[in-house]
Amino acid sequence: LPVAQRMHPEYQGPGIRSGSWLFRPTLTAGTFYDSNVFSSESNRQSDIAGLLGVDLRGHNSSEKDALAFRLNAQQTTYLRHSGLNETDASFKGTGRFELHHDFELLTALEAAYLHEGVGTLSSPTGAVEPTPYSLFSGDVTLRRQSGRTTTAFGVRADSYDFGSPHAADGSIINQDARDGQVYTAHGRFDYAFSDKLGWFTAVEGNRRDLRGSADRPLSSDGYRALTGFDVEFTHLIKGEIDGGYMAQHFTSSAIGNIEGPAYRAMLTWSPTRRFDVHFNAEQVVTESSDTSSTGVRADALQLGFDYEFRPNVILSSAATYEKDRFFGIDRSDNVYFVDTRLKYLLNRFGTISIWHRYLLRDSSSPGVSFDKHQVGIDASARF
Repeated sequence: LPVAQRMHPEYQGPGIRSGSWLFRPTLTAGTFYDSNVFSSESNRQSDIAGLLGVDLRGHNSSEKDALAFRLNAQQTTYLRHSGLNETDASFKGTGRFELHHDFELLTALEAAYLHEGVGTLSSPTGAVEPTPYSLFSGDVTLRRQSGRTTTAFGVRADSYDFGSPHAADGSIINQDARDGQVYTAHGRFDYAFSDKLGWFTAVEGNRRDLRGSADRPLSSDGYRALTGFDVEFTHLIKGEIDGGYMAQHFTSSAIGNIEGPAYRAMLTWSPTRRFDVHFNAEQVVTESSDTSSTGVRADALQLGFDYEFRPNVILSSAATYEKDRFFGIDRSDNVYFVDTRLKYLLNRFGTISIWHRYLLRDSSSPGVSFDKHQVGIDASARF
């Protein structure tokens, strides 16, 4: 297994057994320093924040069926800028049900109350506090595996309800235009030539039924079709490489159509058992809350590594470059992000992590560019 996924029994929490269920609770506390809490080009202000989180995972599996869930809550409290305080909570559940020896039903459900951080791509320009939103999501997929072939078809629905953050002058930045639903139908076909080479093709279509504004709606229809290979070049390099075409057609003529070649790549190189190098690349199309009526095409490249000094000491780092092209307004951004974490597993019950993040957004739009450092430490207790 890759370093990041490898589990060492001597450092794995014991969990709590109740009948056929196994529960794994975790309590996390920490603190971090943010050099630019408002992600501002001109009004740079720093602060220290505290984190407190609880996480409960559980799973129940039998020979034919399996259920799992994750319940998570986290409170972030700033020392001087209380308007940035936020509490996130989410529930995620998955199920696998065997309908026949080669036919199964996969389900996923999520209910969450979350926040978009100030300065993120979808945070409204000028906001000085996180943007709250509620998310309800469900997915149902039928999957059949027969010999070398695997076929899957499914549908997904996501419902969003956004709150409205404040600007620096106290005014409210209304985000009702972003409320609505996103419906997706998806299918995938896989064929395994061998245990080291597989070919697949995947298609998904979507309908984004978002409220928008009277003069510029945000609704759109689109699809993405990809085909490629799951491949293990040698025992050192493996991953997925695919390409295809995508299109997103917005109702608003001011945004228009976003379409063209699409790609995705996920590769892992493991020169030694203790060292993994990752490369990821992908193109996605989404909406931005900037002016509440903007389409965005994002091209992202990421290079990172995980190094296991010892079974209980792991260093992970990743550098990401993203090119954001906006449709509907004259703007393009270059985003650079570096995330580094050193994790020390004390024993089966405790973990200490030290981390650093750096984010730079270089925008062609005046007043939007910024950079920031975040440095933190947190400790987790597992039961």
